[in-house]
Amino acid sequence: MNTQNDSMMFADESCKDLPVTQGLWKVLIVDDEEEVHHVTKLVLSDFIFNNRKLEFLSAYSEAEARNLLNRHNDVAVVLLDVVMERDDSGLKLVRYIREELKNHLVRIILRTGQPGRAPESNVILEYDINDYKEKTELTAQKLFTTMVATIRSYRDIVTIDRSRKGLEKIIHASSRIFEVQSLKKFASGVLEQLCSLLNMDNDAIYSTMSGITAAREDDGFTILAATGIYQHGIGKRIEEVLSEPAQKLIYSAYKSHESIYQSNMYAGYIETKSGSQNILYLDGCFNLNELDLELIRIYCVNVAIAFENIYLNQEIERNHQELIFTLGDIIERRSQETGNHVKRVAEYARLLSELAGLDEVESEMIFVASAVHDIGKIAIPDMVLNKAGRLDNAEFEEMKRHTSYGAEMMKFSRRKLFKLALTIAEQHHEHWDGSGYPKGLKGEEIDISARIVAIADVFDALTSNRVYRSAWEVKDALQYIQDNIGKQFDPELAQKFLENIDQFLTIRAAFPN
Repeated sequence: MNTQNDSMMFADESCKDLPVTQGLWKVLIVDDEEEVHHVTKLVLSDFIFNNRKLEFLSAYSEAEARNLLNRHNDVAVVLLDVVMERDDSGLKLVRYIREELKNHLVRIILRTGQPGRAPESNVILEYDINDYKEKTELTAQKLFTTMVATIRSYRDIVTIDRSRKGLEKIIHASSRIFEVQSLKKFASGVLEQLCSLLNMDNDAIYSTMSGITAAREDDGFTILAATGIYQHGIGKRIEEVLSEPAQKLIYSAYKSHESIYQSNMYAGYIETKSGSQNILYLDGCFNLNELDLELIRIYCVNVAIAFENIYLNQEIERNHQELIFTLGDIIERRSQETGNHVKRVAEYARLLSELAGLDEVESEMIFVASAVHDIGKIAIPDMVLNKAGRLDNAEFEEMKRHTSYGAEMMKFSRRKLFKLALTIAEQHHEHWDGSGYPKGLKGEEIDISARIVAIADVFDALTSNRVYRSAWEVKDALQYIQDNIGKQFDPELAQKFLENIDQFLTIRAAFPN
């Protein structure tokens, strides 16, 4: 929904035109006289209010009424006799409804044939009832009039209550979705929270809802998240997943920059200030009323703000990532090595992180931070860095300092990404058995990110040409890793690497020297 334009388009078949069978007002008659039930149903048999008829429930005692009220929490009106098995049975039932069931929505009309047993003034003051009638007062016309006024009151109170619940859900939903940084996770959260918002009364009509969140890309829409029958469609274009009517509705909303509800389908148009366009589509959403649509509208205004924040964060992250990879490439070029070493190591590291069970955020951070694992080489003299032959002891000691130099260069930052890059730069030459450098860390004293990058770095270095040697065969590099499990490399991570080598070789082929 456009944050600048909150208009809504409706099809001809709005909820006002729905047939009377679309819903019923439940009326509970509680009276120990059979004739009262019969006459009440007869008089109100043709009653219709807001295109809805009445559904009658009958109870002949306080106990029967309690049982029915426990099973039906959507009763609109209770026509209640005061005197049944006991003189105060009706009044006890009122307290049960209001105090134990906590039902303050149902409208209660007391009907009594013995007004002296329960004086009207006392009852009105002491009990939460909505009307008090003597049975002799309730002629057919008066009963009809009373029912209209009572159901109208019930409808309005339920509307207010749903509005309150809806606004609470919007606040809760918005606070949750703002915590999510991944665009796909956010889009999925939007769907989940919107279905929850519409389903706040657990009406069966909402259980069949399916939906998608889609982003405008190039000349079409790509599905970011999906629910219900569309779950298989994530990552696909809407033309591959949705019916032709659904596609037409989405493109109508897109072209008009307005949200549309028609034929039990809803297409919400969401545009951010930066121009990003998204569609929230739901189908199977029967009988949405003006309140439902208003709640969706308010929700979508917040969603548009959140989409804007995520798109801006993504742009910043892409810029950071590009700068970091460019810096990594410059470092490798200075040492006369291929820039694709940086890309391959990063891709290897991300894949190994995922195989090790790290979450998407951690894996992505390792992917980016690994690009500058050798940043300290900037401080190594060219005569050492690019020496064609084997380094002597003094030169090797100088080369080893690149880990400490790298950590020193990035210690200024308090950002998580750069703190992780510092850790990787400093620790990626530490060995599992404690024989590495610069600090001789051992086992899990070495951060898992550095243990991951160590395997990725060694494999790619061994299988690439260097100024001082030719590339090894892949089988020889794998044998080296196998031989050094538990020595140089984390045993569990190295085993994961070897067991999934085909995936790593696919990455290697995608980024050739």
